[in-house]
Amino acid sequence: MNKILVSACLMGHAVRYDGQAKPLLHPAIARWVEEGRLVTICPEMSAGMPVPRPPAEIEGGADGEAVLGGTARVVEISGGDVTEEFVQAARNALTLATETGCRYALLIDGSPSCGSGFVYDGSFSGQKLAGSGVTAALLKQAGIAVYSDRNVEMLVARLAADEADTAG
Repeated sequence: MNKILVSACLMGHAVRYDGQAKPLLHPAIARWVEEGRLVTICPEMSAGMPVPRPPAEIEGGADGEAVLGGTARVVEISGGDVTEEFVQAARNALTLATETGCRYALLIDGSPSCGSGFVYDGSFSGQKLAGSGVTAALLKQAGIAVYSDRNVEMLVARLAADEADTAG
């Protein structure tokens, strides 16, 4: 059975930087829980970051690829550099995904860690830009198909197609 790595906040865990959850209510989620497909992680918490924690963004309009490449940092609104924590968080998520056989990931968009469609531009002004967070970028580099919480239907279709190919 194909497993899916999922952001803990989407599963109702209050682990976001602001101490909140962002539960994703979708029939596929309930089905996947029953099937035992979901592997839950909050990458930041896996790296020892507290809840709540200061908001953080990738500086300079860059994304997770740039952070992994060493050309950008993840900074808190207060100016603190949390790049190493976010890189460790990404490594932890990749290790868990690999160890549990996750071929897919369903991650909360906008996060400097889990964003897969967009991240914020580093100005803490709410400006979005296309790109991936650090964890999403590392998972993609490892060949894991990453989907945002806004694209559950795409993941449902991909999973069905992949499993039909395997069965046939």
